[in-house]
Amino acid sequence: MRGRILKGIAGFYYVETIDLKVYECKAKGIFRKSGIKPIVGDNVEIEIIDEDNRQGNLTDILPRKNCLYRPPVANVDQAVILFAIVKPDPNYNLLDRFLIMMRQQNLPVIICFNKQDIATKEEQKELHDAYEKCGYKVLFVSVKEERGLDELKALLKGKTSTLAGPSGVGKSSLLNKLVPDADMQIGELSRKIDRGKNTTRHSELFYVKELSEGGEDTFIIDTPGFTSLELRDVAADELMGYYPEFEEFEPSCRFGGCSHIAEPDCGVKAALEAGKLSNVRYDNYRIIYKDLKNARPDYSKKKNSEK
Repeated sequence: MRGRILKGIAGFYYVETIDLKVYECKAKGIFRKSGIKPIVGDNVEIEIIDEDNRQGNLTDILPRKNCLYRPPVANVDQAVILFAIVKPDPNYNLLDRFLIMMRQQNLPVIICFNKQDIATKEEQKELHDAYEKCGYKVLFVSVKEERGLDELKALLKGKTSTLAGPSGVGKSSLLNKLVPDADMQIGELSRKIDRGKNTTRHSELFYVKELSEGGEDTFIIDTPGFTSLELRDVAADELMGYYPEFEEFEPSCRFGGCSHIAEPDCGVKAALEAGKLSNVRYDNYRIIYKDLKNARPDYSKKKNSEK
């Protein structure tokens, strides 16, 4: 029998079948031996071992359309990354790392900034200019006041979207608005460190009934909050390719393969000085470039050997 993994907890996988029954399944040993781990969003084959108690074994994982390692989900159409505009202030470096990861997978991203109700127009403009001008869809919402949610719902309709972001930005509150039946626990923001408690412990796929009328099945995968992201299979000299707004100005660089860091007569740095590029994005580029340059010398070789 075929189904789709809704969530995985402590070695058990909860699989919803085509007749909308949910079975608690254990993965067979063949997966451990082959190094394959089932993840949320996987389309799978199961065998029923106890119909009354809805228990079974997971016997096969069907071919994946895509697979993300952070958050670990499969078969998604797009990613929705949620940050707060203020309280807490957005971590731009973390946001850029997420965007790089999604670009590696050729996965469209919607950047959603919450808490519009307590942010200034200047704060919103800075974020809009930094990210929408380089090709990303940017939305400003107030989950508390339910502002901007209709536009987000229109972008979610008929797709499977993974919802990701750091803790304390309103991710669980947003999910409750989109999927009232989810009954998610809403974490309280820590006043002491101005960060939220991570109330989502595991990834879970939800069916969005409101947006699935007319045969357009809509799903959201909620994922645990994160505070750091490690980039894989990205070399320092490849990083510029993940900043699409640089491409327009690279022909003006004196040197081919210019890193846009220390070289003279750099078209990207000239565009930055002229106000044609975002200082926020370029500052993050420099930081990430330095991090990749300082990575262990054998790291890239190890990653390439694993392919």
